[in-house]
Amino acid sequence: MNEIFGNTLGLKSSHMQRLQNTYRRRVGTGEVVTAELARHLTELSKETKRQVGVLISRKGEIEHVIVGNAHKLELPDIGRARAGQARLRGLRLVHTHLHDEPLTKDDLTDLALLRLDVVAAINVLDDGLPGALHVGHLVPEGDGGSLWTTETFRDVYGDQPHVPELCASLEDEFARKVSAKRVRGQTTAILVSVGLGDRYSAEWSQSELRELARTAGLTVLDEVLQMRREVDPRYLIGRGKLDDLVLRSMQLMADMIVFDKNLSPSQARHIADVTSLKILDRTQLILDIFAQRAQSAEGKLQVELAQLRYLLPRLAGSDDSLSRLAGGIGGRGPGETKLEIDRRRVRERINSLERKIDQLGNDRAVRRSKRNREGLPIISIVGYTNAGKSTLLNRLTKSSVLAENALFATLDPTSRRLRFPREREVIITDTVGFIRDLPPDLVTAFRATLDELADADLLLHVIDAADPDQQNQTHAVERILGELNLMEKPRLKVFNKADALPPMQAENLARVSNGVAISATSGEGLQELLARAERVLWSEGKVAELPRPASAAPEAEHDVA
Repeated sequence: MNEIFGNTLGLKSSHMQRLQNTYRRRVGTGEVVTAELARHLTELSKETKRQVGVLISRKGEIEHVIVGNAHKLELPDIGRARAGQARLRGLRLVHTHLHDEPLTKDDLTDLALLRLDVVAAINVLDDGLPGALHVGHLVPEGDGGSLWTTETFRDVYGDQPHVPELCASLEDEFARKVSAKRVRGQTTAILVSVGLGDRYSAEWSQSELRELARTAGLTVLDEVLQMRREVDPRYLIGRGKLDDLVLRSMQLMADMIVFDKNLSPSQARHIADVTSLKILDRTQLILDIFAQRAQSAEGKLQVELAQLRYLLPRLAGSDDSLSRLAGGIGGRGPGETKLEIDRRRVRERINSLERKIDQLGNDRAVRRSKRNREGLPIISIVGYTNAGKSTLLNRLTKSSVLAENALFATLDPTSRRLRFPREREVIITDTVGFIRDLPPDLVTAFRATLDELADADLLLHVIDAADPDQQNQTHAVERILGELNLMEKPRLKVFNKADALPPMQAENLARVSNGVAISATSGEGLQELLARAERVLWSEGKVAELPRPASAAPEAEHDVA
């Protein structure tokens, strides 16, 4: 027996039988609804005082019969769209309206979210006969126009849209737009930021998400900022806002939605089920940037380890056909599910990567101990990502380490030998940039790299003085240094990009923090920086004075992790 979906409680057996008989009806392939089917639905709707609807395939077969209340229908789960942005569902919704109203927002939202071929509403007259016919379908605008168009017909007996021709023309136009986007080679995204109380912090977080997206190579189509008292435990931003977001993504033909907050595994699943789009959270976006930027063998291993640790709790089973191992003697019982196999393989790979990284960490420790035996002090450059750390290293040592106006331009730490004016030498090391809420899996994976900071005699904390959020960035770096137990290390704040500020503004910032203002690009303030670093290392007794061989080589020493 075919199932009747929706609000069937309290219906008479005769009504249930007539609803069952609806499955026997057929609709011509060229019309939205036949007059006979329309009258059948309106009579049932009048008698039950409930909306009645059907989902019809392109062959004219009744796929589902649904009963709602007096104002709306709740459609059953009909699965995901057939083939993405260029195809329609292959189903049309025809239902009744009891109060002589046109297509409602719920009707049009269902049309867009489910990518239905057509949605149609038949007004029920006082005598139970069909009245006006309202028809809506999607349109391939994508440039700020409406997602759909509607049309009203006086009754169901006259001309109606030819459904096959309409669907074919719409799918051709959608396909042309998708094809044009693929030719441009862009991965497009909508950015979503959620603020909890403080709007300024939310806007700062949104601007940082924009920079992360740019660094990852995404083309940002739109940005959404929602202020909430607390996050929605299921959808993060609430179901209504999520539906609006899905409609916007369809209108712009976006490939993915990127959230500024980290999503729990259940939130990611629920949002993906509603949107049918690729969903990324902040941690995934940062991990993707790290994967693009990693150059050395150790860096690639560390990024893979962080990705697998992030993935492990998010693995979910979906295919029952793969849920058992082979049976037979020794293999009876429930067996091992495919989900368990996937998790076991991920854990095995994590253990293998940890062993390799530990070995590389031991090799790094040997190199550090060799440097320590030479008695050379170590200066480590730390700071927020894109503050100018690599540019400063290049300027001080006349090196050519990659330096870009992008977040996480360099991941692999690089060491160089630096000679001070008074014939003293140090090892200066550039490290990976920090960022607010640095993913814990990344901190753990890069622990061997960050161990370089533990041996430093001085930390140069580079701050982007021209960034309006430099205070929040400074606090974020100090918080991470505290988590690494490095706050007791001697630190010197270096306010970079002084040339981008009005005269004396950077100097005033530096004076308040007992730091030094510089411009790594122009060289302004570098002599004062070296003098301050030398005073901290030697005059204040941080490093013992050691004799230097006359033949000490000034050449740069390259140590890439």
